[in-house]
This record gives sequence, structure tokens and C-alpha cells, in this order.
Amino acid sequence: MTFPSLKKLLQSAQYVFRRFPFEMLFAFIGTAAAITNVELKNINTIGEGWCIRLMMTANLGVVISLAATLFCESSNFSKQKHLLFRSLAALFAAALLFCLNPFVYGSDYIRFFLLSLAAHLLVAFSPFIREGFIQGFWQFNKTLFLRILTSVLYSTVLYLGLAAALGAMNFLFNMNFEWDTFFILWICIAGLFNTLFFLAGLPDDSLSLDQDFSYPKGLKIFTQYVLIPLATVYVVILLAYEIKILVQWSLPKGMASNLILGYAVFGILSILLVFPIKDQEENKWIKTYARSFYFLMLPLLILLFLAIGTRIFNYGITEYRYFLIVLACWLLFITIYFLVSKKQNIKLIPISLCLVTLLSIYGPQSAFSVSMYAQKNILIRILKRNHAFDNGKLIPVKKIYKIDGERAVSTLEYLMNHYELSILQPYISKDLTAVSDSLSKVKSKYDVGTMSRYELQNAKIKWVTNYLNLTAFAGYRYSSAPYIKSTDKSYYLKAVQDEIIKVKGYDFMIDEIDQSNEINTYQLDDLKIKTTINLEKQCSISIANEKVIFNLKALVASLIKNESKLKTYAVNEEQGSIYEYSLPNQMLSFTNQTEHFRVTLKIKYIRFTAGKVGQVKNVTFINGAYLVNRIK
Repeated sequence: MTFPSLKKLLQSAQYVFRRFPFEMLFAFIGTAAAITNVELKNINTIGEGWCIRLMMTANLGVVISLAATLFCESSNFSKQKHLLFRSLAALFAAALLFCLNPFVYGSDYIRFFLLSLAAHLLVAFSPFIREGFIQGFWQFNKTLFLRILTSVLYSTVLYLGLAAALGAMNFLFNMNFEWDTFFILWICIAGLFNTLFFLAGLPDDSLSLDQDFSYPKGLKIFTQYVLIPLATVYVVILLAYEIKILVQWSLPKGMASNLILGYAVFGILSILLVFPIKDQEENKWIKTYARSFYFLMLPLLILLFLAIGTRIFNYGITEYRYFLIVLACWLLFITIYFLVSKKQNIKLIPISLCLVTLLSIYGPQSAFSVSMYAQKNILIRILKRNHAFDNGKLIPVKKIYKIDGERAVSTLEYLMNHYELSILQPYISKDLTAVSDSLSKVKSKYDVGTMSRYELQNAKIKWVTNYLNLTAFAGYRYSSAPYIKSTDKSYYLKAVQDEIIKVKGYDFMIDEIDQSNEINTYQLDDLKIKTTINLEKQCSISIANEKVIFNLKALVASLIKNESKLKTYAVNEEQGSIYEYSLPNQMLSFTNQTEHFRVTLKIKYIRFTAGKVGQVKNVTFINGAYLVNRIK
């Protein structure tokens, strides 16, 4: 076995940079953005947002540029035309930086996934736009698939080896390589090495693969004895379920759609994998299997449309259900084509799926426009029948049925999580752009700078539910408690200067109290110390077998007993059943003692729920510290 020389490796790298300059440039940009994002984590949310946008753009830039390069190479363009096409592709990818902003629009994550899917599908057929070359198309995609697997394997092994070396240096030489170092190492390997290795293995002349009739025997065995049996199991279960529905005359469950899509994926993949050998004498069963697969798809597609229709009738169109409808229509088209057509052109599968994907990203027919329109209509219908819609504007509800209130809040939550607050501007008199700007400038309650995307989304939901007087149906959404009834109150208490704790007059401090640390043990000189926390009951500390107990429910109950005194410490305007206060340190300090020790519990922040009469029902979060001194 011979290993490649360093010179040969450098020549291969130079070849990749010459052949794929735009792809490697985007890979460097994406890697740099990902590393910067690690360093800015929980420090600068605006910077994080730009880093994520750069990472998305770079990812798309690599794939779109690759598709352009492969197309130009297969078309034998001149150098000038080659450069023009690739430059236009790179500029198009770069322009997406200003189109995608997931920090504001949660749906942009889905848009990115769809754009990435469409770009990968484009790579699959870009060298074979012209008619024919079916064998070359199959061989090319087989090479792509195997190269991806090989690249992932090499990258993973390289990372594990280098990560183990860093860990050994930590252990042997007392180095301090922390988690971010390991993460950055993985980013560099996945972003640069993996891309370089993958591109180095792509064929120079894609069209010449049309003369390659080699076929890996292991692939046929895998398809015949793994994929096809799996697809058969799926279809038997689904046909039995369809018979059950007909007998019982009931509507299909939503889960049926996922099973049908699973059967379609296994079936189409198995047919594609054995496509080159379907005409061989010993493989006549392949044509029989393919035809029976598409025939069996017809009744299953009827079941799929019924399952999707049931969900849409009850809950309206969302992005997920939109994609189910599109996939069902696409599967129906592919099924009819392969049953009727004699050409059996498998290039139609990625080409049609790429076009369908692109149509679902932007425009009035896109998943986002259709689902937004559908959910806004649901919200308006709910508020109209509860007399909260006047002269084309939404107004605060005065009285609403519980089921309608919860459905309205659920719809608002969907809209705010996927779109911007301004989509409701036609129905609300206030300037929602100004409201959004104001909310985005509020400091994070976790003292990490400006609000994260998730905090900002929750702030928008809280604002709009408060504006429409629906907070009684939204309180439970902002607590880690399983459910808070509308009659309960959710409290968040925070010490004014929780980052500074005076320790003068105490012997030692334990700053480890939170809900993730149930039991901890410590050793200080001759003292054995154990801390225990149970959010439902109490937290306690044992020092040399002397135990101090703090009843959490009793402590916070004493604070809200006279709630009128807390009003001066309110952080924000009351949001329905959610109350937030920033209290002086002394109000969140509690002291107990044993024979030899005095212990002060200083709470930094705590969340809990209480009933109307001030009875504390559960504590959902706590963070604080113990300060201990010996009693002489």
C-alpha cells in the first residue's frame, strides 16, 4: 500500500483551487463566519445573526457555484463564457445574504433548507441538461453519493484523531483547550477539509460517464435484500390500514401521511439504484417491481390526500401541510408519468422536484405566503365571531369562549414564530414596525446583551396577546411548568444586583444553586458539605451532619403575601397573568442556622406560579448561592 506524497497532496489541492475557485472561496467565508459565531455566542446577538446569514449564504454559494461549474464544463464553454456564468451564479448566491434573515423571520430557516435542497438537486442534473445521457447521469450521481460518504468518513476520523490529541494535551500538559476549541476544530474540518476532499474526487468529464456500464454488485444486494423488503413492509401495513378505514368508514390519522411518504422514498430510491441493470435478462423482476410499485402508489396517494385534507379542514394550512400537499401532487405526477411513459427518463425526478421546491420558496404561491394568508384568515374569523373585529381592524376582546381564545393565541404564536409582527399591520392601528424596533432594543433578562431571537419572538407574542386582551389564554406558554390555568399567576423575581454578592463576614460561599444540580457534595478542610434541591419542596445544605432547610414555597409565599408593596419593583407592564419584579438583594436573602453554622440563601432569580389567593403551586426555576459562617 502506497501513501500519497506531500507533493501530490499539494498538487491535488492546487487543482481543486484552480477548478473550483468560487466554491473554495465560499467555503472559507462560511468557515470564518461559523468560527466568529462561536466566539460571539451569547455576547452579541446582532453579530450572531449576521454570522448565521453568512453561513447560510456561503453554504448555498458552494452548491450553486458547483452546479454552474459542472454545467459550464459539460457545455464546453469558452473561458470567458465559463467565467461569466460562474460569476453570475456566485453573485446570485451572495445576494441571498440580504434575502435571508432568520433572526427576524423564523421561516427563513425553512427557506434556507429549501434553497439548499433545490441547489443540491441542481448539482445532480446540471451536467446533463441536454437530452439523453441517462447512463452518465446515473453514474455521476452514484459517484457523488459515494464521494459524500467517503468525505464524511475521512472528516470524522480526522476530527476524532485531532480531538483526542487535544484532549491528551489537556491531560498530560495541563493545557486548557475548552469546548469552543473542539467546536472550531470541527468547523475547520467540516468547512474546509471536507469540501476540499469532496471536490477533489469529482469526475473531470461528466458526459464520458455515459460509456461507463460498471455496476457495484453490493448495491444490487443492498437494494434487493434491504430496501425492497422495507418498502414491501410499508406497503402491506398501509394497504391493511386503508382496508380498515374503508371497513370502519373513518377518517385517516395524520401519521398515515408520514408512512406513505416513507414508502415512496424507499420505493423510488430502490428503483433508481437498480435502474442501470433493469434491462438485463436475469433482472426482469426489476421492471415488474417498478410497475407494481407505481400501481400501489395510486390507492396510497388517495389515502395521503385524505389524511392531509383532514388536518387542513380542522387546523388550516401551515407550511408543513403545504409541503405535504406539494409532495403528494409531485408523487401523483411521477407515478402517472412512469406508468404511462415509455421513455422512463429518471432525470425527470430531480428536475421536477427542484422546480417544485423553487416554486414553494418565494411568491404568492409559496408555502410561506399561502400558510400566512390561511392562518391570518383563521385568526380574523375567530375574532369576528367574538366581536373583536371592527371596520377592518382587530380590537381587544371583551368576552371570548375559552376554546376560541386558546385557538387565537395558538394562531398568533404560529404567525409570530414564522413571520414578522408587521404582517398584522393592516388589522392593527398602531405602528407595528416601531413596536418591533422598540422590543428588539430591550436588554435580555439573562444579562447577555440584546434579546435572542427566541426572547424577541416571545416578547412579540406577549405584546400582541396583551393588545388583543388574550393574555389569559397565553400565560402557560411562557413558563416551564406543564400548564398554568388562566386563573393562576406566573412570577419572575430577580435580585437587583445579582452579579455582585458581598461575602464579608462569611467563611465561605457555594454558588451552585439551580434546578440542574439536584445533589452536590463538597470537601472544605475538615468539613463535608452536601447541597440538595427539590423544586417542589425545598433546598437544603448539610455541613458536618448539621442540616439547614429552606422551604422554597413558603419563602416566595411570604414575598407575595402583600403584593401591593412589590408594584414599585415591577420590571415591565403587567402582561396578563405574568408578573416580573426586580427586588433589592435583602428581600431575596433568607437566613437559617444550626448549632454551629449560620447559612444565608441569596436568591439571584426564581420563577414560580401561584393561585388567586397567593398560594404558591410550584417553583419552576431557581438560581442562587449559599453564604456560610461558623458560630463561635
